[in-house]
Amino acid sequence: PTIALAWKAHGGSRRFAWPPGEGTRVSRKVLDRYFEALRSQDWESLGACLAEDVLRTGPYLDAVRGKEAYVEFLAGVIPTLLNYELELHEVRPLKGGSALALLSEILDRDGVQTEFPEALVFDFDDAGLIQAVDIYIKQPPRVRAEEGEGSE
Repeated sequence: PTIALAWKAHGGSRRFAWPPGEGTRVSRKVLDRYFEALRSQDWESLGACLAEDVLRTGPYLDAVRGKEAYVEFLAGVIPTLLNYELELHEVRPLKGGSALALLSEILDRDGVQTEFPEALVFDFDDAGLIQAVDIYIKQPPRVRAEEGEGSE
């Protein structure tokens, strides 16, 4: 049998099959705790979801290695984001035990609430802790005049 996951998706529930096995159950629970800790800015609980040698690779290929460094990084950034919200849309298991999370981070940008759609790929160690996080962000369009393009 498979383990069914229900994730909030724009006011409703969507169901996804997670392959059977103890490791996948542990990984799903770790992701639940990770996202709840991120939303509530509970850095100790977030750190408990991470492997000691976790590697976070950001959208600009910026890397943060190690549990302590990653928690410090998030603790230094998230509280500075005005009216920060995190909406988890869905999580899908991937072959090999990884997981794909589709979410939005919502925050004030230049006085306007702005949504940043993201895709995060998670890898897990043998204990089910997060070993790697790869982050992909879709940036909202900017007005060309603001960037100085098209002025020739």
